[in-house]
Amino acid sequence: MAFSKEIVDRIKELSSHYPEGKQKSALIPVLHVIQETGNLSLTIEQMDEVAKHLDITPIEVYEVATFYTMFNLKPVGKYILEVCQTGPCMLNGSDRIIDYIKTKLNINNGETTPDGLFTLKTVECLGACGYAPMMQLGKTYKEFLTPEKIDSILEDCRKNA
Repeated sequence: MAFSKEIVDRIKELSSHYPEGKQKSALIPVLHVIQETGNLSLTIEQMDEVAKHLDITPIEVYEVATFYTMFNLKPVGKYILEVCQTGPCMLNGSDRIIDYIKTKLNINNGETTPDGLFTLKTVECLGACGYAPMMQLGKTYKEFLTPEKIDSILEDCRKNA
């Protein structure tokens, strides 16, 4: 697979921010660019192509893409519900919120609704422990979650779909 000229130019521009021989440092921003240009996920072919452009091995790309929850290795819904499942959120009921979303949308963690609208992902700390339980929806934090707030969030997403 070959990237478009625009993508190649963007990879070069991102790589230029780092010293010669340290282009691997551009890997995370490059993966973001690639993911955003497709269906919000990364394919093996895309990751292999990134490795070529950054002059690194494919396994180096896979290691990063599989480690960080911000990268999706399979297609996801238009709205990704990333619910924190670490200590403070769990103590404040995120397990109940996760179960509620699973039941409400009839999906499990990592799955997408049949209409392609929602994907549920449990994630590690999102750094907003004082607002637990919480989740990230796009670039927005949704805090002090309750089943009622989840219903409202889902309805708003459906209206804007």
